[in-house]
Parts: sequence; C-alpha cells; structure tokens
Amino acid sequence: MTTRCCVVIAPFTPWPSRPVSRSRGMAMASRWIVFCFFFGAATLLSGGLSAGLDAQSRGAADDSLAIVVNRTNPVENLSFPELRRIFLGEQTHWSNGRRITLVMLEPGNSERQAVLVQIYKMGEKDFNSYFLHGMFTGEIHAAPKALPSSAEVLKFVLNVPGAIGYVKAPDVNDSVKVVRVESRLPSEKDYLLRLRGKLPK
Repeated sequence: MTTRCCVVIAPFTPWPSRPVSRSRGMAMASRWIVFCFFFGAATLLSGGLSAGLDAQSRGAADDSLAIVVNRTNPVENLSFPELRRIFLGEQTHWSNGRRITLVMLEPGNSERQAVLVQIYKMGEKDFNSYFLHGMFTGEIHAAPKALPSSAEVLKFVLNVPGAIGYVKAPDVNDSVKVVRVESRLPSEKDYLLRLRGKLPK
C-alpha cells in the first residue's frame, strides 16, 4: 500500500509569523491597507495615463495629412521647404532621376484646403493663376493632376513610380509609402500637416 503525502503551500503574506500585540498588529494592518490603496491608485493612474496618450496619438493621426509616394521611391523624409518646392513645381525630379508627378484631390474638400493653406499659402484662385502662368512661361512643366477621391490618389501613386500626393492619415494603406515631414510621421504630436486653417481671402 502506497502512502501519498499532500503538501499545501500557503500564499506569501507580509504578516509576521510570531504573535504580536494587538496594538502593533493593528498598526501593521493599517500600514498594509494604506500601501495597497496607494499601489492600486498608482496602477489605475498609470493605466489611465497610457490610455489617454494612446487616444491623443490616434486623434493626432486622424487630424493629419499623410504625404505618400510610390513604394519604390527612395525618399524617406522631406523638410518642409523641400516639400513646398515639390508642390510648387520648383523641384522636378527625385534623387533617383525620376520625374516628380504631383497628384492632388479635386477642389471642394478639406484635405485640398489644408494643402493650399499650409503648403501653398494661397487660395484656389491664386493656385490656378500660379500654375497657368508657370506653364505659359515654361517655368513649370505641368500642373498637378486632380483626382476625385483618396482611393484614386492612392491608386495613382501605386501605379506611377514618381508620383507624390496626400490623403488623410487614416486612409493610407500598404500600397504606398508615407514620407516623414521634418522627420515626423502623421501619428506624432508635432507633425505639421493637419486639417485646420481657412483659405486666405
């Protein structure tokens, strides 16, 4: 006949194993309760702060415009002056020699308005006059191509190796590459291009 032995291991507790006086025991219990209270509060606060930062990051991305290029394009980052020169037609080729093809959304949406205000620093009328004059004088090779939707912009950038365009950050998919602007991505707090501002009069 085999005798089986069962060992029960009690969970660790900081309570002393030796008998203590009632007053000392109550004092220790009070300290333990206070410790548990502050530990729990700190845990909840940390979780709430983390969730708040995550929500803030998502909010920043939702309000941002992503600059997108073809995935074969070697560019990873553009300074704001470089981005502006590209959008103005002053820079015509990428570092790999490909001609730059700029694509924009058609008039009448918040993304285009934000680009006009923040990159071009002009209204729709001045924008049209700028490119008409530039093409007439030969200073600009071509006006930006205008498409009706973000899906069309993404499709165009996918199929044209030298293309660059913009869409709302949540609309970006894996078919294109997002370029950093001033070393920041659309999800980052200090990213420059956002859906805000009004057209100049």
